[in-house]
Amino acid sequence: MNFTKLMDEISKSIVSSYGVLTDSFFELEPAYSEHYRMEIKRKTWHVGPLSLCNRDMTDKAERGSLSSIDELECMTWLAKKNPNSVLYICFGSFFNHPAAQLLELAMALEASGQNFIWVVRERKQTKLAEKEKWLPEGFEKRMEGKGLFISGWAPQVLILDHEAVGGFMTHCGWNSTLEGVTAGVPMVTWPLAAEQFCNEALITDVLKIGIGVGALEWSRCEQKLIVRKEAIEKAIIQLMVGEEAEEMRNRAKVLKEMARRATEEGGSSYSDLTALLEELRALETSKQEFAAN
Repeated sequence: MNFTKLMDEISKSIVSSYGVLTDSFFELEPAYSEHYRMEIKRKTWHVGPLSLCNRDMTDKAERGSLSSIDELECMTWLAKKNPNSVLYICFGSFFNHPAAQLLELAMALEASGQNFIWVVRERKQTKLAEKEKWLPEGFEKRMEGKGLFISGWAPQVLILDHEAVGGFMTHCGWNSTLEGVTAGVPMVTWPLAAEQFCNEALITDVLKIGIGVGALEWSRCEQKLIVRKEAIEKAIIQLMVGEEAEEMRNRAKVLKEMARRATEEGGSSYSDLTALLEELRALETSKQEFAAN
């Protein structure tokens, strides 16, 4: 099924459904929530952030899939770093940047001087000669102690919750966006496709907890423009140690607390879920009474 057909099917299912459950919370996007309910007139219930269901260390480490790195190794590495000094980099589980783009990112990381954890999807070419095409010569050796590489699945929620992590470079997928918000971590935004560009606007322009690298087009375009080292480096430094860094971090912490309260008893998401269950019970009761008559 191609993307256009998939989106058509999703649109049809929304229109024909009883309502929509969203992995979000009202306080994160109140204007959009009200518009959806009042103007589009669709029943909707905010029941997130669902990532807050991961309460203990094991849950956080195994969110989504088994990690390809031992969580103890990861936590030990982070424990040696100062608070807010590590940039976590992950572009989701589906997309693979071309070698030329990874090279620009690697050069930017080195030039920025920041500590980092970089999640790189396993690449088809694993020979050293191929690896050198997307990493500067001697990069891994120079980054020993400063950078940690994870190939495959990472314990993202666990990493983002660590006090050493001060920034999250993300493709702005909704799950990752919410996990950044619930961890109270500001973001370097790098959307790749679909609604990720809208999510970036929410992060940078509305919530003001992020800095963009300047990605303007879908990454599957044949003539894809490479985001250059200078733009990536500038965004990293602005987010991690720039004049706005502390303000963004403080706003992110406020959102983190809002997210936590939303899922607790009496909070907006807790109340929405309760209201949904009560409405479904009432519908079922009504059906049974109608069938009995």
